[in-house]
Order: sequence, then structure tokens, then C-alpha cells
Amino acid sequence: MRFTTSHGLALATIFVIVLAGAEESTAEPPPDGLVACWKDGMLPNSADIPVLEGVRFCVIKPHEPQVDGGNWLLGVALAWHQGRLYASYGFNTGAENTATEQAHVRVSDDDGKTWGNVVTLDAGEGNLGVSHGVFLSHQEKLWAFHGAFYDDFQRTHTRAYVWDEATGRWQPKGVVVDDGFWPMQEPLKMDDGNWIMAGARVCFGYSHLAGHLPAVAVSHGEAFTRWDLVVIPNHASVPANSIWGESTVMIDGARIMNVSRWGNPFALASHSTDYGRTWTPAMATNLPMAASKPYCGTLSTGQIYLIGTTTGDSGNRRSPLTIVVSRPGEKAFSRVFVIRHAVFPDGPGPSHANASLCYPYAVEHDGKLYVGYSVKNYRTAELAVIPLEKIR
Repeated sequence: MRFTTSHGLALATIFVIVLAGAEESTAEPPPDGLVACWKDGMLPNSADIPVLEGVRFCVIKPHEPQVDGGNWLLGVALAWHQGRLYASYGFNTGAENTATEQAHVRVSDDDGKTWGNVVTLDAGEGNLGVSHGVFLSHQEKLWAFHGAFYDDFQRTHTRAYVWDEATGRWQPKGVVVDDGFWPMQEPLKMDDGNWIMAGARVCFGYSHLAGHLPAVAVSHGEAFTRWDLVVIPNHASVPANSIWGESTVMIDGARIMNVSRWGNPFALASHSTDYGRTWTPAMATNLPMAASKPYCGTLSTGQIYLIGTTTGDSGNRRSPLTIVVSRPGEKAFSRVFVIRHAVFPDGPGPSHANASLCYPYAVEHDGKLYVGYSVKNYRTAELAVIPLEKIR
């Protein structure tokens, strides 16, 4: 999704809150009595951040206009399902957020090294476009939840699909979340038995809605065609028209933390203490983050992580692609690594100073973190496979 906003908020107005489930800080707080979520002082600049070693890269989908007429690609999602690695993304032969958008899928049988034929999950019809989404592999079924819209980005909603192994087709389950919701992170199971799916609420085309705010959908148990939409309000210090609420969540019991994109180069955050039913207003943190979809989670090592562009000097530049992590069991980020720089001649994909590395997604499997991302301005989808031992 695209969004343009002014960056007029002065840093003096930025509020800071601690990430999911963290205890109150015992250290002297920053000015104005605020609490930081980046733990160890100033974030280093791009050139001073260590580059992860031992990472394997591949291209999921190259730009091949001579083959498929592709003019736009964004929003990689990943899932391991019955021993195969699935990847999806949004594709368009026209412009972004227009009705010719389609949802495509490729599958790898060799740990992401090579990829099978492109399968169209949904090509839309008429004035309906279907774009990028998320996966859920659960109880031998592979679900997909995709953002969709009418005309040129009007009446956004979420459609569900189930992979039918017998027919080799994606079976549509219809609209499952309406009123502007676009999913950005796979459903995560909560301790109350429901699932939570983070995303954004886009208000274009809905006269009764205002603001493109962070939002979540909460399931009715394992009825994955029934979801309640919960929109996260903005704090008064963060004008609603400065937010493009693509968001991600981390779970810590009943406490859920939402991290969202903003127009300014800092992350917004909000928390819920009742399994995502109500939320504190989204406020700015002290964590620099380029204005792009973030992705966070918790590793089997007990570390929380966030993938995006998080450096001391990137501002809203979407490079390098970074991962920030906590120490095991801690709830504040304390270390940052570069996954790849924009200029990356040793990699299999585009290497250029202006490469836009964005819209990440991740899944842990067999001691590795699989990170999918787009090189948006080069219309390419890539995969980075990171051994967990490299980020401990």
C-alpha cells in the first residue's frame, strides 16, 4: 500500500512506551518522564551496525515483465505447510492499488532455494482487486487471508481462502473482515483460545470511517471465517492523518503489544491487557523505524524481534533491512543487525543504493528464521534464511 504524509511533528512531542509486557524501568527515565523501548542508549547508524553472517539469500520472484507483464510487486508472506515452503505476494500489471491487482503464490520443495510455477490465488474480477496477505497453517489446513478492494483502493476488506490439496486449487471462503481491514501478520493464537491478526484499517470509500489506523481482527475460537474488527485509536499527540496503520503484534499472555507504521520515522505502539479487545491509544516510541510495514514476533530462544529499517540515521529510507532483538526473556530491544544493505553485489537480487527493502514477513522453522521481503522499486520478492544462532 502507498501513503504520503508530511513529517511535521517535532521530536519534542514524541512519547515513548515500553514494549509488550515489560516491567517498569528502574533506571532514570528520559526527559519528560518517558520510558524507552530501545534499551541501550542511542541506536547506531547504518554503517556501524554489524551485518549478519551465514545468511542464505534467494529470489522468490524476479521482475519478468517480458514474461508476465508485471509492473508492481509487494507484500511477501511465508508459511511452512506439510514440509513445503509457501510464499505469496501482491502482483499487478498496472499501478499499485488498482483493480488489476492479483494474489500470487509460489512453493519451494528445497528449503527456499528454488521455486515452482506461479499460481494465481485470486485474480479478482471486474472492479475487484485482490492483493497481498498472510498465511495460517493449522490442523493440516493452509489458510490465506488477503487484502482486497474495489476500483482504485476503495472499500478495502479481507478475503479468506483454503488450499485444497486434492484439486490443487485455492478455495475461496468469501469476505471475512469488512470495514477497511487489510491483514499484515498471520493469525496468532492467544491464551483465551481466540486468534489475533494484525493489520491496518483503511477508510477510503467508507463514508462512516475516518483515519487509516492500526487495527486487529480477533477470531471466534477457530472459526476462521468469523472475526471481530478492533481499531486502535491514536493518541492526541499523533494526528490521525499522519498515520498509515500497517501493524504487527507480539503476545504475552493477555497482554498484546501492537507496533505500527507512522508517517514519521519512529514506531508507534499500543497495548491491550484483555486479549486485543481494547487498546491504549497508539503513541510514538523512541525506536527509529522507517515508514513501512513492520513485522515482529517472539523466537523460540525467548527473544522478541522486529524487522524493518531501524537505524540511527535511515530516517524514512527503506534500507538497510534490519532486525532488532532483545536478550532472551527481556521485553526491550537491545541489539540490531543488518540483514542486507541496499547495495548488495553478492546477493542474487537487485543491488542499488536506492533499493527499497520493505514489507517484511518472517516464520521460524528448524532453527532458522525465514524472512521474506520486497525490493519494491525493483518489483522483486526475496528470501533471507537466518540461522537463529546468529542473532542470539
